Amino acid sequence: MDRYDEPALEPVRNARRDTDPATPAVRERIRVLLAQQPFAVLCTQGDQQPYGSVIAFAAGDDLRSMAFCTPVATRKYRLLSQCERVALVVDSRCQHLDDMMEVEALTATGRVVELERGPEYERWAVRLAARHPQLEAFIAAPSSALFRIDIVRYLHVSRFQEVRQWLPNLES
Repeated sequence: MDRYDEPALEPVRNARRDTDPATPAVRERIRVLLAQQPFAVLCTQGDQQPYGSVIAFAAGDDLRSMAFCTPVATRKYRLLSQCERVALVVDSRCQHLDDMMEVEALTATGRVVELERGPEYERWAVRLAARHPQLEAFIAAPSSALFRIDIVRYLHVSRFQEVRQWLPNLES
């Protein structure tokens, strides 16, 4: 299956695409939001049910991928093993409790890959531990698995209804 193909998602109505002249601004808003928010909700599916799990994550510098860690003996791990399609939701609601129009939300969709121990695993483990030092032992534990999400699409929502789409893998 093509890395960029997301047949389950139709084009987003009223979303400005990555060809919009505001793309650099949208990309920067995405970068800032991901840097400000240490946690996200990972959305998985399985057993004919959607599931949401709070995770600590780290994003790559180019925003094309992210990583997180989870124990192997969990429903989350089992669901990730069964279905590679995931979504990650990040938002700023805690910073704007009194003004909903200031809240930004981001949904990143993509495919998840479990990383085997080796150089890439180590790079992501170091990045994740640098962002979340309290998780260093958890990340290194043999009972934990490290996953990378290859991002296909970002949907950035601001002012409660302004939706912009950025497809990071269409850029060189």
